[in-house]
Amino acid sequence: MDNYTNDNTARRYKAHVSTFGTTQLHLKNPYMIAWWSAAFPGFGHMLLSKYLRGYALFIWEVFVNIKAHVNSSMIYSFQGNIDMAKEVLDTRWLLMYIPVYLFGIWDSYRTTVDMNRVYLLAERENHRFNSFSLGALEINYLDKRNPFLSVMWSLFIPGLGQLYIHRILTAIFVIIWLVIFYFYSHIQEAVVLLFLGKVKEATSVLNPEILLFIPSHYGFAVYDSYINTVENNKLFEKELRGYLTKNFQSEGFKIQKGQKRVGRGMQLYSTFETTGYLEMAISTLEKKGIQKESIFAVPLDNRAEDRKIFDNIHRSDGTSLIDIGMGLATAFSVIGASIGFKLAWGPIYWGLISAFVGFVLGFAIRLLMELVMKKKKRVLNGKHSEIVLIVDCDESQAELVENILWSHFALGVAKVKC
Repeated sequence: MDNYTNDNTARRYKAHVSTFGTTQLHLKNPYMIAWWSAAFPGFGHMLLSKYLRGYALFIWEVFVNIKAHVNSSMIYSFQGNIDMAKEVLDTRWLLMYIPVYLFGIWDSYRTTVDMNRVYLLAERENHRFNSFSLGALEINYLDKRNPFLSVMWSLFIPGLGQLYIHRILTAIFVIIWLVIFYFYSHIQEAVVLLFLGKVKEATSVLNPEILLFIPSHYGFAVYDSYINTVENNKLFEKELRGYLTKNFQSEGFKIQKGQKRVGRGMQLYSTFETTGYLEMAISTLEKKGIQKESIFAVPLDNRAEDRKIFDNIHRSDGTSLIDIGMGLATAFSVIGASIGFKLAWGPIYWGLISAFVGFVLGFAIRLLMELVMKKKKRVLNGKHSEIVLIVDCDESQAELVENILWSHFALGVAKVKC
């Protein structure tokens, strides 16, 4: 299939790039998706890009949770005051809350299993998809982003990480609800009072019921931005490698060393990472008169790397070294904030401390699992070559070609006379 648009001429596509974001199929861990649905109904479906269903479940959770006083009951339960936990619950709303809550967990798990199967079929069919979208409101395109920056911006304000990777719908939704939670929980007033050393006053101004929504909101924003940054990077690499293989592996291209050739020829060999600079280099070469048939690109299959924390998803089931950590950080933060209302440092400090402890514990558990399973492989430090680019040109053009390759961040360049 030669076109680059999703025109329904193929049964399945792996991705779709629109002005509102990049939607793609990729393997996900059903248990992690179910966990995020349990942490906050709707989040699991939003991770699956099932936005309408996710938004509906999210709004239901906020409205019915407040009416049933579920968060208040949780706070009393974590504090050991079971009688008050029973007392504050409104059973009329609770009986509506429970079925929908369980449905959210079940449906997100079921949908993940189905979508993993669809992804495997789409991967085998390997049809082309659009990689660039230009509209009246926005421009979106496949490119590489830094997962660490996604996490950092999400920690500052949930939703900014999604804006960084162009997940517009999720970003707007997350930011709007963050403002609502901030306003009604009075957490910003409490933070200012904490900076002034007034811990008791900071605790007293907080609305506990709304405050308990915030840890899950932060946890989801961080996890979603990290996961999607990594998967978008993978999608970009696959698309670029496929494009180069199809368009820059001419059957008539030959390695000229040792062969007779009219005139004085030169071949330049260079290596690149899989980035947009490589495509820019090829475009510049063509603009300077190098024919397409004189350019040959060879994507490499590199030796597998040791598992990293902030740059890949590592496993075929969609898990990473931080998945358990983020889950436990969210859960521990809710528990810590609940208990913190009765402790000297207050719910904000104890929520942050508990989140840190939960993340470290989850990370340690995942790392221990990896060590036990003995799946660690040789580490490849620093940048490494992912694509070999060969350019056939006249000797008079060699310096120009070499400068173009270096200026577009080639990792190495070599010249061979023909």
